[in-house]
Order: sequence, then structure tokens, then C-alpha cells
Amino acid sequence: MKTWKTILAAGMMSVLAATANAGGIDALRQFNNDADGISGTFTQTVQSRKKTQTSSGSFQILRPGLFKWEYSKPYQQKIIGDGKHIWLYDVDLKQITQSNQDQTIGDSPAAILSNKTALDASYSLKEDGKKDGVDYVLASPKKANAGYQFIRIGFKGNTLAAMELKDSFGNQTTIRFNGVNTKPNLSRSAFTFTPPKGVDILKN
Repeated sequence: MKTWKTILAAGMMSVLAATANAGGIDALRQFNNDADGISGTFTQTVQSRKKTQTSSGSFQILRPGLFKWEYSKPYQQKIIGDGKHIWLYDVDLKQITQSNQDQTIGDSPAAILSNKTALDASYSLKEDGKKDGVDYVLASPKKANAGYQFIRIGFKGNTLAAMELKDSFGNQTTIRFNGVNTKPNLSRSAFTFTPPKGVDILKN
């Protein structure tokens, strides 16, 4: 006859085994459901057939629909989504491009990070292995014309660690996240963009 200690031990082992095998999808879904705001820093590498370019900066996201992506190296550039428009401000060129946010984001990775409903609405998910302690999820777009062949989202435990994506032209982008905070103190006013005087504005 099994004692209550044996039963309890068996139960605990089952829980631990389930946790160990949870993988990236569970971490991604928990992150997607729980995070109303996100902030941190990033390093981004874009690899094309001809060259590889690395940049870095910081980001802030207030869900749904508000985000600020700021590149500091090797050039200064700001991408701000205020809920209606996306403003791309190239500081060095003193040029701003304004576009409609819904049309521009579409099913891109920005939609996954800035809108909780985009994940299940636009992507099919499956576990995609583990590397360097990071569990990856393969997010395949449900639409054939999404512009991306695939997106891989990586979690270290329950912390967002990486995104990898390959676009329809074969360019591959890898983003490594650091210092991710899912409870930042953000206000909607932080995502309001006022174009500086004397800067050209192009509208798409």
C-alpha cells in the first residue's frame, strides 16, 4: 500500500516533469497574456546575401498598439507607433517617414509584441528546439503574403530572450533582448511624437 508520502512524492515529480517539458510555447503564451508593458535593450543583426549589419538600442511597448524602438548605434533612428501612425525618424538624415500603423505593421513581429491578439490570429505555433538555454517557438504566418517566411521566438525560462525572422527576400534578422521588464511604468503620453522643426516629413 502506498503511503501519503509516496503519493505526494509521485505527484511532485509529475509537476516537475510537466514544468521541465513545458517548453517555449507555454512561456510565450504566459508572456503574451501577462505582459501589458515591455521595456529593455536589444542587439539586432541583419544578414543579407551581400552584408551583415549590427545595431543596438532600447525599446518600450505599451499594449495594445503603442511602441518605441530607438536605435543608438551605429546610427540614431527612432520608430514610434502612437496607435494611428508609425513615425520613422532618421536623426542623421533629418528625415521623418509617416505611415498608417495598421497597414504598416500587418502580421510583422511588431504586431506580436505590441498586440496580444496577433499571436493566435496570425500565426501557427510549434516547439522549435533549445539552444544555449533558450527554448524556441516557430511562428509560421497563416497568410501566404505575410512578408515573412518564419519567426522564431526564444525564451530563457519565462523571459523573452530572442527573436529570429526570415523575410520573403531571404534576409535574416536576429534580435537579442536584455534587461526585459514586463512591468515598466509607462504612460500613453510617452508614445506621442512631435516632429522637430525643420525636418522633412514624407507620408506613405
